[in-house]
Amino acid sequence: MTQEEAIARIKYLTAELNKYNYLYYVKNAPQISDFEFDQLLKELEQLEKQYNYREPDSPTQRVGGYITKEFPNQPHRFPMLSLDNSYDWNEVVTFFQRNIPNLEEIEFVAELKYDGLAISCIYENGILTTALTRGDGKVGEVVTNNVKTIKNVPLRLFGDHPNWVEIRGEIIMPFESFNKLNAEKDENGEEPFANPRNAAAGSLKLQDSSLVAKRNLQFMPYDVLSETPIFTNHYEAMMKAKEWGVPVPPYIKLCHGLNEVKHFIEEYETKREKLPFGIDGVVIKVNSYKLQQQLGSTAKYPRWAVAYKYKPEQALTQIISVDYQVGRTGVITPVANLSPVLLSGTTVKRVTLHNFDFVKQNDIHVKDYVWVEKSGEIIPNVVKVEIDKRPSDAYPISPPRSCPVCNSPTRYIEGEPFVYCTNEKTCPPQLLGKLQHFVSKDAMNIETLGEGKIELLFKKGLVKSPADLYDLTYDQLYGLENEYETPDGKIRKVKFQQKTVENILKSIEKSKAKPFDRVLYALGIKNIGSVMAKNIAYYAKSLDKLMQMSKEELCKIPDIGDITAQSIIDWFSDPDNLDLIQRLKKAGLQFTIEEDKPKSEKLKGLNFVISGVFVEIERDELKKLIETNGGKVLSSISSNTDYLIAGENMGPAKRQKANELGIPIISYQEFLEKFKIEQI
Repeated sequence: MTQEEAIARIKYLTAELNKYNYLYYVKNAPQISDFEFDQLLKELEQLEKQYNYREPDSPTQRVGGYITKEFPNQPHRFPMLSLDNSYDWNEVVTFFQRNIPNLEEIEFVAELKYDGLAISCIYENGILTTALTRGDGKVGEVVTNNVKTIKNVPLRLFGDHPNWVEIRGEIIMPFESFNKLNAEKDENGEEPFANPRNAAAGSLKLQDSSLVAKRNLQFMPYDVLSETPIFTNHYEAMMKAKEWGVPVPPYIKLCHGLNEVKHFIEEYETKREKLPFGIDGVVIKVNSYKLQQQLGSTAKYPRWAVAYKYKPEQALTQIISVDYQVGRTGVITPVANLSPVLLSGTTVKRVTLHNFDFVKQNDIHVKDYVWVEKSGEIIPNVVKVEIDKRPSDAYPISPPRSCPVCNSPTRYIEGEPFVYCTNEKTCPPQLLGKLQHFVSKDAMNIETLGEGKIELLFKKGLVKSPADLYDLTYDQLYGLENEYETPDGKIRKVKFQQKTVENILKSIEKSKAKPFDRVLYALGIKNIGSVMAKNIAYYAKSLDKLMQMSKEELCKIPDIGDITAQSIIDWFSDPDNLDLIQRLKKAGLQFTIEEDKPKSEKLKGLNFVISGVFVEIERDELKKLIETNGGKVLSSISSNTDYLIAGENMGPAKRQKANELGIPIISYQEFLEKFKIEQI
């Protein structure tokens, strides 16, 4: 066979196999057997390898084989907004009534809310070129090679598709694949996934795409976007996408008025337990694109779509006993041990009782019969006590007078529902909790130390302080064994092999590049969450400056009050914390942020005050937009204020003061147009 003949055969096989995929996954009308398909695929693989040629939409990419060390970020052309949601049908009706009269005259589209990972598939000239995760809604991670291994994701579109089109959907793992995967993990002594959603998300981020191919993920499309409008409504777009070869699920209905939507919801509330995959509700969308555009969106949610969520499944069981867990801040939490009960596909044996106020308000006793549900289909929660079933030997749950782990005295803080262990320095679960917080996703994101690995290092005495992580060596880690209990009660062991150790050390090294705000949050200072840490880092610019700030100076930072300011001062007054800082500095962590240099001086010399809620932009982003163009943002209106930028629900006092001082009040759009500012 000549090179020319081979290329012609490769092109033919590629087109034929893609056609068979389309007939199988979209039309549900297979034309050849699995054996025949596999034979053609093998022939194609051999020809591609022998003649070093492959079409961009070759189905051989389904088997993977690409190794991705990093998943680069890429902005979404259209933001991937989240959906507002409700468990109450009346709230759903109210959601649409706010902006739409005559609801029964409006067309809606009802679709199942798939329990997976949102994905954006971009097609250029009909070829899948990019696949992005949702990320933060504005920027996602590029996972194209992994998505190409998902068998029902079309690599090429058919028919009269536009030159550029984006197909959005959910990547899910069916129950059958999930159970098979966890069985394999169990056999290999690995910790199983908690649920199919986590399994799908974890699979899509595997570095080896050939492993992703074995996970049997599925693509459930739910939206079509194009550069120029080519459809008048959502349902028309989805049906057209199906003609292009997109596997649009059959669980979609065009509804005339909300009553038909309600019937769809009720239908699948009874059917959902029989579906081969997980759902947690129904998404309701206004069908007309023109009306969608008129309704617009808030900064987070579209006003033309909402998710109705099914109430979680509940089960009745008995509290056998209560243990007490100690968290990183010393908070002691009561945890109920239950008579095992099957709930949403898993056996529930334990459930948190949150705090002692919750116990008191619900009058929970040991030996009580309680109704348990899974919040978000994941976390078990007590929702009701069956007082009438209370046994005669039931007894109240009392706060412990001493720590259940280190026996130190406990204390109460007036006005708080918590009981604390007073031994912050050496109480083991507090130390472990601080380590777990330090490596967590929103902090240093040392993801290779999940699944109990950090607990193992702590138990072995290798890591007692976050700074110890940066002193770990290969020889210390290699050969360590981890023993844990699987959900079905089996005891498994995992041994740290070469690859595991190398990945841990690489991840620790990589964390040194995390920005100052992440490091500040990772320190675990009381009352400082991830958003607050970002705010503090922005104003302080460096840890050294933060340590020198007085309480009065700290309180000038937006959203910081007396209590948080005192928490910061107290934390930096502790010699052990100062020693931790010095060790982390020596390890090379980031404790400063560079000043944002203005990208223009269009606003140089101008002072702005921002007030109200903005649909188009977050307040922090608007503040940054002003400052990167040379302007300043003031916290209050004075004679030095040049402009007041007003959003929705602006305070009347600020408006009145601006009018009294003759300060111009402008909208966000007027601000952009007046000063010719480019949006972030």
